Amino acid sequence: MDDAVARALAIGPDSSPAERTIDITTRGARTGIPRRIEIWFHRVDGRWYLSGMPGPRSWYANLRANPRFVVHLKHGVRADLPATAVPVDDEPTRRRVITAILDLQNRPEIAARVARRQEFDDWFARSPLVEIVFDDEDLRTASSARTG
Repeated sequence: MDDAVARALAIGPDSSPAERTIDITTRGARTGIPRRIEIWFHRVDGRWYLSGMPGPRSWYANLRANPRFVVHLKHGVRADLPATAVPVDDEPTRRRVITAILDLQNRPEIAARVARRQEFDDWFARSPLVEIVFDDEDLRTASSARTG
């Protein structure tokens, strides 16, 4: 694995918004047409996740219907990483990941960009959440080796 890719994926609680901003390309749930959007990704316990504000999200519907997608790194490195989205429905994992995401979202420097404080119960009940499982075995192995 390329060192620049490893650094770009080694985000943590102190990473800047730019460092956690990626693009993803999904396939439309109904159309199958590629759709590219910008989104934040998160790393919790050495695994990568996508989430979003509570409520229906097209990207999530796309990934539920077609779990194969591409992560496009764009800050500090350009890389297109094929992956599979695994919905996180397991309650303890969902609780742990949503808690970590909201700890970040509610930091003053991030919360200033959001209209209201993010509430755990709403996020836990209604936010999309998927784990990113990269195709590249080296990325998965690096993830396990860098847990934290």
